[in-house]
Amino acid sequence: MFRRSSLRLLPLIRVKVNVKAFGGFSILLLSLASVSAQDGNPFRVEIDLQQQTAFLIRGRGLVLESPISSGRYGHLTQTGSFKVLEKEINHYSSIYGKIVDANGKTVVTDADVDMKVPRGGKFIPAPMRYFMRFHEADGMHAGYLPGYPASHGCVRMPEQLAIAFFRALDVGTPVTVFGRTPRTNEYSPYGLAPNRRMQPWFGRPVDPRFQPQYDPRYLDPWWR
Repeated sequence: MFRRSSLRLLPLIRVKVNVKAFGGFSILLLSLASVSAQDGNPFRVEIDLQQQTAFLIRGRGLVLESPISSGRYGHLTQTGSFKVLEKEINHYSSIYGKIVDANGKTVVTDADVDMKVPRGGKFIPAPMRYFMRFHEADGMHAGYLPGYPASHGCVRMPEQLAIAFFRALDVGTPVTVFGRTPRTNEYSPYGLAPNRRMQPWFGRPVDPRFQPQYDPRYLDPWWR
């Protein structure tokens, strides 16, 4: 089980930070691939469901942490020891998504493939970019974070952090999931309680656009 006090923050010199323009914004992409290649991928991931946080760890050093949204009650993320089974940048759910009508208007935001589709409409599978599967159909991927567990079992991350995890991990990288999933009523109406706001990563505050309760690109919370 992960214990922050037992780890040290790795020196920043080991990580190259690239800034790229995306839709008019500057997005930080953490290039961890070079470290992985040199050391035979020394990374591992630990996911704390209670704290709704994923940790990228190298040896006894904490490289990166990310807020998450894990599986909600009825679709809880499985705890245990796993490994990354596959990686896919442009992955789509085979079960969940949304249904739109003939005019492209969303009529069901939280749909599955077995639901009836109106005439002229269609089922659109949920995108799960930077997908890293670690147990059955569950994996880590970029997605909407409402500030509490809300997925069908996957572990959602802000996109810029999902990219960093994706670049660091290989198939076979260990993933440990532990902790009790909090119930929604344990959260404030505005997301996590003030003393559990997202922690800085690499000593820098995370861009406000990637706070758990705010991502303007995905206001329709159907990412799973």
